Amino acid sequence: MKVRVDLDRCVGHGMCNLACPEVFQLSDEDGRAQVLSEDVPAGLEKAVRHAAGGCPEEAVIIFD
Repeated sequence: MKVRVDLDRCVGHGMCNLACPEVFQLSDEDGRAQVLSEDVPAGLEKAVRHAAGGCPEEAVIIFD
């Protein structure tokens, strides 16, 4: 599984970071989400799916 953040949609709510801080962090510059690793580590798939489902802007995009 791979994950990306659409920076045109992300406004920095931080819900993805709350759901899975091992994969998402918020930028110090603009507060928008950043993916630490596009390849989701084993065992974090469920948390990443939760992050994607909880994004109010639908900015978290999962590729299977």
